[in-house]
Amino acid sequence: MQIDPRHLMQLAAIVDAGGFSEAAARLATTQPALSRTVAMLEKRLGETLFLRRRRPLQPTPLCSALVEQGQIVLAATRKATENIDQFHQGERGLIRIAGTPFFMDAVIAGLVADFQSHHPRVTIEQSYGYTGDLLALIRSGKIDLAFSPVDVLDVEDDVTFVELLQARNVVACRAGHPLIGKPRVRTADLLSFPWIAPPPTSPLNADLRSALVSMGAERIRVSYSGGSLGSVVNHMKASDCLTVLPHSVVFAMRMAGEISALPIKLDHPRRVIGLLRSNQMANTPTVERFASHMRRRFDEMKDLIRRHEQIVVWGGGRW
Repeated sequence: MQIDPRHLMQLAAIVDAGGFSEAAARLATTQPALSRTVAMLEKRLGETLFLRRRRPLQPTPLCSALVEQGQIVLAATRKATENIDQFHQGERGLIRIAGTPFFMDAVIAGLVADFQSHHPRVTIEQSYGYTGDLLALIRSGKIDLAFSPVDVLDVEDDVTFVELLQARNVVACRAGHPLIGKPRVRTADLLSFPWIAPPPTSPLNADLRSALVSMGAERIRVSYSGGSLGSVVNHMKASDCLTVLPHSVVFAMRMAGEISALPIKLDHPRRVIGLLRSNQMANTPTVERFASHMRRRFDEMKDLIRRHEQIVVWGGGRW
């Protein structure tokens, strides 16, 4: 025999309240209606559910067993209501993000942890890709948000782009590199050291080569290539190799005091790092809350990043 879960909840409310009238008030119904429900259940079950004329009201053993199940249903209902409220408030749910590898590892991962420290019930799935792949993932609905450097004129109408930072590249090296502090770094100085090349598919790889070509360099000596951010940084810390990194990555890693940037201006395409999202699909409240958090955090960082660039890169000093 199948019992309606609502009837189990009503039995639990009657026992918890200690009477029909009290339970009816809690359940926003009437005492006669509740009495009719119990009478109907007793008829179906062929068993008495309450010992009449006892105060406080006493359930029979069968009723007590049903009340246990009703309490489980009540708890599940309260939990479901809580989950729905948290979802609508942006406090619960799944966010799928992706972005260019170095930027995600150095900058975004820490900001994600900061967001989740305030919103612990939010789950975030992160993946990697470059701009073309990221746009395809957004358009197909496989991710909610992407973080990527974008050429200013390349943004299309079906994607919303919110600028976070100006995308500037720097020549990065270990903190104690021989060229650190040199007032003027020349092309010959750069070419006297080996280089770490970013992955071939990364825009940084093309940026590195085009920047050096613009300085008159015909070739560079690449001693290591294709690594992740962690492997590139670890290699650089233990060698005199140079590489090209986004300035935001060097800034994000400044506190460790292990890598820095040389005082040299690089030519590269005009790009901005921004937040990409589809304007064809609605986002959940949780995604909206996360996007707002990221925009706010980058607004807070902009002045610090600008000062770091002026002091370390253009001023040749130390942060």
